[in-house]
Amino acid sequence: MIATLKRDLAELGAAIARSGPGGTATSAALTDSFAVTTLFRLRHALGRLPGASHALRLVQTAVFGCEIDREVTLGAGVYFVHPLGTVVGGTSRLGERVRLMGNNTVGTRHDDGYPIIGDDVTLGAGARVLGPIRIGAGATVGAGAVVIDDVEAGGVVAGVPARPVSHRKEGGTRPHLAS
Repeated sequence: MIATLKRDLAELGAAIARSGPGGTATSAALTDSFAVTTLFRLRHALGRLPGASHALRLVQTAVFGCEIDREVTLGAGVYFVHPLGTVVGGTSRLGERVRLMGNNTVGTRHDDGYPIIGDDVTLGAGARVLGPIRIGAGATVGAGAVVIDDVEAGGVVAGVPARPVSHRKEGGTRPHLAS
């Protein structure tokens, strides 16, 4: 668990540094995102210790407004930019360096399964990712989008329900409008 937390801290520090000046592992350790991730990893490490995992879940929800089911898989460096209102449920799997901008829901649609989100995905504020779908690596989900279908790697989706609006140039990071 300690090695995973160190990696989380390094990835989070790098993400904060990319966002603006002053981002370091030290400043990352003071973020709500790292606190939420630490509580989640601690809950996971405690396993089925009676009451401990539940108590930590209550703290995580009450203090940070973020609920993450114990069965969720979080990759290293998951960044809860604004954890308030975020729910990640069931057996959802989030890859490495996934950014959740705030008030996101990742979970089931009709008790039919949970999403798998690839590495380096960004979920805009208020985005919902629902059901047994896959979000490809490097994809971007627009703010307020409701995603109920797979998203290709590097894809950019928006709307309700979410539809592709652009794609990323191979080797680049800037989105280009789809034709």
